[in-house]
Amino acid sequence: MPELPEVETAKRGISPHLIGKTIVNVVIRDNRLRWPITRSMPRRLARARILDVQRRAKYILIETDGGWAIIHLGMSGSLRITNAATPPFIHDHFDLVLSNGKCLRYRDPRRFGCFVWAGENPHEHKLIAGLGVEPLSDQCNGNYLAERAHKRKVAVKNFIMNAAIVVGIGNIYASEALFRAGIHPMRAAGRISAKRYEVLTQEIKQTLSEAIKAGGTTLRDFTDDQGRAGYFAHALRVYGRVGEACPVCNGVIKFCVIGQRSSFYCRTCQT
Repeated sequence: MPELPEVETAKRGISPHLIGKTIVNVVIRDNRLRWPITRSMPRRLARARILDVQRRAKYILIETDGGWAIIHLGMSGSLRITNAATPPFIHDHFDLVLSNGKCLRYRDPRRFGCFVWAGENPHEHKLIAGLGVEPLSDQCNGNYLAERAHKRKVAVKNFIMNAAIVVGIGNIYASEALFRAGIHPMRAAGRISAKRYEVLTQEIKQTLSEAIKAGGTTLRDFTDDQGRAGYFAHALRVYGRVGEACPVCNGVIKFCVIGQRSSFYCRTCQT
């Protein structure tokens, strides 16, 4: 599943091709995404000028002079800039055709993504309104996490993956950040000090920033806007490395399941 670094990579890739352009047509080939694309989308977006492209959590927000659209990549979605005349593949579900003959093309083999209209304020839309802080923002800090974690017995890995608290920290990046911070993923969130949470927030920011720079993690279904896979997988220290040597202490990397998700850790380095 594309996570925050993959979505940020896609957003940065498509933005220069979209901002300032006019949408001349919206081609819907298959509206059967997580929620069906409404019949009104072509009417709302056709002839609209794109003013900005933003990311909120794992959503891409497209601002036009007539309102906002929200795109989510789901489990297997990707966005590409291509010539509008290029024949689509079977899983290319919609195009935003631009005034320069290019188009933004959405591909999603599993159809768990979405393309919805958000009106004048996307942050009031039900998909966005209840989200927590951005992990790369100043609002995400040790004091904030410590306050939200107070008396919570849930495992810290699940805690930092809760989008109502902090957005966009997927399974891979949670495992990596906790390892870098030296915190055991099963430790109760409420039994971690503000000082350790400050270290964790710095490692979350560093891990995500490095992943964005590398274009994301190499996932089976994910490519960036040019069809290229991410390369952060080459820098993973614990995720997917069960039985291998810890890069810090040379101990054995362990595996466990936390909240129905695969988790990887070093029981020597993480306490």
